[in-house]
Amino acid sequence: MNSMATTRIFCLVIAVISVLNPSLFVSSTSDEFESSILVFHGDYSPPSPPPPAPSPHPPSLSCEEDLGGIGSLDTTCELNSSLIFETDVYIEGEGNLRILPGVRFVCADAGCSVVINVSSEFRLGLNSVIVAGTVDVTAGSAVFDEGSVVNVTALGGDPPEYTSGSPKGVLGGGGGHGGRGACCVVDNTKLPEDVWGGDAYGWSSLDQPFDYGSKGGTTSKEVDYGGKGGGRVWVEVVDAVEIIGSIFADGGDGGLKGGGGSGGSIFVKAHKMTGSGILSASGGNGFAGGAGGRISVNVFSRHDDQTIVAHGGQSYGCPANSGAAGTFYDAVPRRLKVNNHNRSTDTDTPFFAFPNQPRWTSVDIQDYARADVPLRWSRVQVQGQLSLSTSAVLSFGLPHDAVSEFELIAEELLMSDSVIKIYGALRMSVKLHLMLNSKMIIDGDSEGDPIIATSLLEASNLLVLKGGSVIQSNANLGIHGQGSLNLTGEGNVIEAQHLVLSIFCCINVEPGSVVRGPLQNTTNKYLSNCELEVCPMELIHPPEDCNVNSSLSFTLQICRVEEVIVEGSIEGSVVHFQWVRTVIIQPSGSVIASGLGCIGGAGKGKFLSAGPSGGGGHGGRGGNGYYNNSMIVEGGDTYGDADFPCELGSGSGNDSLGGATAGGGIILMGSLERSLSSLYIYGSVTADGESFGENMRKQNVNPNPVISPGGGSGGSILLFVDRLTLGNTSSISTVGGYGGPNAGGGGGGRIHFHWSDVTVGDEYQPVASVNGSINIGGGVGKGLGQPGDNGTITGISCPKGLYGIFCEECPLGTYKNVSGSERSLCYECPTLEFPYRAIFTPVRGGVADIPCPYKCVSERYHMPHCYTTFEELIYTFGGPWLFGFMLLSLLILFALVLSVARVKFVGGDEISSLVPARHGGLQLDRSVPFLESLNEVLETNRNEESRNHVHRMYFLGSNTFSEPWHLPHSPSEQVAEIVYEDAFNRFAEEINILAAYQWWEGSIYNILSIISYPFSWTWLQWCRKKKIQRLREFVRSEYDHACLRSCRSRALYEGLKVSATSDMMLAYVDFFLGGDEKRDDLPPSLHQRFPLSLVFGGDGSYMAPFVLHSDNILTSLMSQSVPSTIWYRLVAGLNAQLRLVRCDQLKSTLRPIISWLDTYANPTLSAYYIRVDLARFQPTASGYYQFGLVVCAIEDEQSTPSVDQPHRLPEVQSSYVNNYYRKVEEHRRESESLLSHRRESWWILNNNSLQTLKENMLWYPLSFIICNVKPIGHQDLVGLVISILLLGDFIIVLLMLLQLYSNSVLDLYLVLFIPPLGILLPFPAGISALFSHTPKRSSGLARFYALWNITSLVNVVVAFICGYFHYGNQLPPGDNNLDVLAWSLSMDDGGWWMLPSGLMVCKIAQAQLIDYHVANQEIQDRTLYCNDPNIFWQS
Repeated sequence: MNSMATTRIFCLVIAVISVLNPSLFVSSTSDEFESSILVFHGDYSPPSPPPPAPSPHPPSLSCEEDLGGIGSLDTTCELNSSLIFETDVYIEGEGNLRILPGVRFVCADAGCSVVINVSSEFRLGLNSVIVAGTVDVTAGSAVFDEGSVVNVTALGGDPPEYTSGSPKGVLGGGGGHGGRGACCVVDNTKLPEDVWGGDAYGWSSLDQPFDYGSKGGTTSKEVDYGGKGGGRVWVEVVDAVEIIGSIFADGGDGGLKGGGGSGGSIFVKAHKMTGSGILSASGGNGFAGGAGGRISVNVFSRHDDQTIVAHGGQSYGCPANSGAAGTFYDAVPRRLKVNNHNRSTDTDTPFFAFPNQPRWTSVDIQDYARADVPLRWSRVQVQGQLSLSTSAVLSFGLPHDAVSEFELIAEELLMSDSVIKIYGALRMSVKLHLMLNSKMIIDGDSEGDPIIATSLLEASNLLVLKGGSVIQSNANLGIHGQGSLNLTGEGNVIEAQHLVLSIFCCINVEPGSVVRGPLQNTTNKYLSNCELEVCPMELIHPPEDCNVNSSLSFTLQICRVEEVIVEGSIEGSVVHFQWVRTVIIQPSGSVIASGLGCIGGAGKGKFLSAGPSGGGGHGGRGGNGYYNNSMIVEGGDTYGDADFPCELGSGSGNDSLGGATAGGGIILMGSLERSLSSLYIYGSVTADGESFGENMRKQNVNPNPVISPGGGSGGSILLFVDRLTLGNTSSISTVGGYGGPNAGGGGGGRIHFHWSDVTVGDEYQPVASVNGSINIGGGVGKGLGQPGDNGTITGISCPKGLYGIFCEECPLGTYKNVSGSERSLCYECPTLEFPYRAIFTPVRGGVADIPCPYKCVSERYHMPHCYTTFEELIYTFGGPWLFGFMLLSLLILFALVLSVARVKFVGGDEISSLVPARHGGLQLDRSVPFLESLNEVLETNRNEESRNHVHRMYFLGSNTFSEPWHLPHSPSEQVAEIVYEDAFNRFAEEINILAAYQWWEGSIYNILSIISYPFSWTWLQWCRKKKIQRLREFVRSEYDHACLRSCRSRALYEGLKVSATSDMMLAYVDFFLGGDEKRDDLPPSLHQRFPLSLVFGGDGSYMAPFVLHSDNILTSLMSQSVPSTIWYRLVAGLNAQLRLVRCDQLKSTLRPIISWLDTYANPTLSAYYIRVDLARFQPTASGYYQFGLVVCAIEDEQSTPSVDQPHRLPEVQSSYVNNYYRKVEEHRRESESLLSHRRESWWILNNNSLQTLKENMLWYPLSFIICNVKPIGHQDLVGLVISILLLGDFIIVLLMLLQLYSNSVLDLYLVLFIPPLGILLPFPAGISALFSHTPKRSSGLARFYALWNITSLVNVVVAFICGYFHYGNQLPPGDNNLDVLAWSLSMDDGGWWMLPSGLMVCKIAQAQLIDYHVANQEIQDRTLYCNDPNIFWQS
């Protein structure tokens, strides 16, 4: 039964084919039989027939006798005259054959052959010609010189048997050979590709063609106008062939009444081929052009650029349809070229079986050539490149019977301005497929066998469409590869009814390009799920093989792709991205399923045969329509699952109505098993319903203007993704379509986000960044039509701590301890035991339980109570009150301990103020300031020196870096008699050089003055000490005293002495007699020295107050007129008053000195006819003044009292006090006159002249804090209070630093180092001052302590500034969460200034107490400040 059925089917097929193409059974040629066999047995390749036995050659012609040449064929034969033959010619020899220039060798009969077989060289000379039907040249080498021609055009004999190269009938078709001849007669029952003249033949001998071309058809039965076929040329040489001339095997022309003949055959075989000649086997021109012939070149080394053509002939009857191109086969590289040389044609060049071994390396179809594979099954297999260019066409299969199957295998498929047509199915496998303005059209059997209807294109490395290229299939199409798929530029399209793009690493759809499935303007019959209300399983669990399966719901699937970049458009009814890692939709890109759903569907609207209809429903109900303003036409109902929406949108109803609208399609990205890793949307993803009037798909009937359909409902968008990003301009939309007049709008569709990997806790990452729009609104109804309801948008059930569609973290201050997506599940955090300085802090992954985490509003607060470090310390010890009480108690306790320790440590050193004098039982009042005595330091207590003392010359300057000491260069008149003036000048110059400071010493002082002023004072004193030691050493041992006149003084080095005050600001040089002067007026007496200048030491500053220095020399001199006790008391009282003089307030503080001298000193001294006045001495070049006393004598009638008599100071003072004030003015005038006479080196200061003094007001405010004051006594109490304040200062400093550290480490460093450590050093300086052994040392250290104390005020000011800026900016601007805390913060933290303020008050109080402490140490006899002169002199 089976064999009988097979036989019947075979017979039926034979009958059908005989009706469609009777020529298949009329022809009896071998090639036609071969083609017909291959049509039915595609996988059968019959063996090639054995080559025919060579015909016996006639005897060879001789060179001289037969050919009229010169020489012999066995050596060299030269033909120098033209020859005409009427029969075949055979020439053979062992030598050379040379046809000299201009010779014609002609055998003009059709099929006449000229065979030349020589062992050496064959040469066709310049402009020589060989004309024959067949030219066969076999030689060792061959040369075709310039202008030479081998012409077998239109001289071909009969074509091979069993071929149909010559057309039958009187249609005037062109002859066929390498391709088919053209036919200009139109057959309306056939496609243009199915109409041709003569058929092709000779495919099996493609590599060694030796067939004649075919004769063209005629248009007349009486006269044969057809052009003759081309002849044959066979050139086979052993070595090299040089072709500079031409070889023609073209078909003959048929004129206007006959078809052109087809081209013949040309075969060239050699080891090497050179020259730029022409090889042509083109078809002849005619009413219908003949086809090109066949050319084959088998040359190992081909040089130059020969012109090889085998194009079809021109058709006069149909110029656009020339004859088909012939073939050119390059045998060594195994390359086949089909080139029609820009002659347009509708006639094909058939390709039959391609060789399997060895494969062709490339096949090139060029310049309007059309190639055809006219088989039901064939494998086109190319080892290298298959290229089509310049309007070339390659067709597979039969246009009228698209049931064929083909395989195309190549390394590269290159298409430029070309077309590939497939009638049936194609299985293509290439590595590289490039298309430029080209098309690949697949016409499959979409309703037949699914296998035949499915085409698979594989481009393993790269597939590029550019310049408006198109790949189109009206059936199923699968495109896959392992490289990239790029649609570059505008106009590129890949579309199929069912399209699958798979296994690419990257797909890039650039702007203007489209990937579409199904085809545009197709019907919706391919949609099989329109009536389903549930999601098909293959959409949720798609197969993972990515094969093309038309039974699945997908119309466009992108499967197993690493990255998809969409800048153009991806359109489809059911679009699925399966097993894709990343999808990026750029702003110009879109994924569209809008209007590609069902016209009917489960939610279709109700409709009237003539009138409006309701809108389609889906996620939202469709809007109602109204007919005649009263009748309600209901919209479609909702359907589907909001949590897994994968249903097609519904339309307006009956698809037979003109202009009916459709619902939106389905866009599905990922699946339950394979979700997208990342989805970036900056463009649009839409599955909107179709609106009335859009006409997005072709209707089967014409639109009816009476009909008003409703809008289609939105479709479904189901996204299985890990991470989603929606840009600012992006949109995801399933909006319902607009309805027609009085028709309802479509309902919104459904959108669902299915997050495959929602991490929680510390690993939480936001699943979505949403800045674009998501639209699910219903469509608007026009007129009375109602809008559709909104659709649905859902997400998965979020884990704890997350809520919403995008599983975001619950808002700050809320927690969520259950699964779900509702906002109401995020409960407010309880605020019990919540610090008021705290704010809720966000937690990665949201807060899943209570208590909710929080943080302090500033980093300076510490968890868990949000206290500062300082507050933590306070609350550790019970709170502010208890902490303050404990701190105060400890402070008093430590102060008492410190005070007791001080008394024990230094009490033994505080002895009685009066100590016995060293000489004569004279007692020195040690209550005078310690700064007035230099006996211990400068060793001037030598009475013998006073007897030889001549004069004391004071250095000018204050011994500072800017004002160093210097001596006047000219000696004074008091020493002019004992010194040499020139030598003295040299001495002054040398000692002034020694007294000057180095620049680096002043630089160090300036730097220390800026960063640490107390150290700068220490540095200055150290430098002064070194300087006076250097000066004394110089005068004592280094200088030779050459300025002195006394030889004894120069020899003993005793004529000059340098000394200085204890503050090292005043230095002087004493001049002494050497004993060999032999002068009675030397040394001068006291009255001879008047007026006597006594310069004050110091500069009136806090660290160096003014002081009158009175050593033994001065005391001895004054004792000549004044008792020593009187002089000591006067010096002590004056120094006590000078302590109160301030350099910045000279006018006001020197006035009491003048008054004291007039009230205390001069009334007592007047008894000894001496008075003292305050004077200002000559300034230095920089304007520095020195102050001191001028001692003058007073004339009186009374006798001068003896200094040896006992003194009754009150009586003496009483006897002179009455007349003192009367004489004071005249004595002052006299002394001023006298002083003016002496060079005006000093000026007496009185109340009037004080107004001329200049005051330095720079440190005026500080003079009220740190200054020299009168003693107050109560030394132990003052020391105790200072101890308390010192400890309090240190504790407040530590607390303030702790507070600053709580604020910022930068604040801490700023306060500590501006100036460096100034805030910490007062404490050790104070301890050192309090625990010093002697009052003198204690007062000096106390002054140093006072400097550090006042310097630390700068650190306190810096603390104020840091606190102000820190607390002024403690709340971050724009933080709404902190606004509620502003009041409490300002109330609690507004006390930032308290510690710096307390510290400043403490330091100011310390400064005052230090002043009293210094006064108590330096002035231990308080009667020095007695207001009664009598009591003062009696003490």
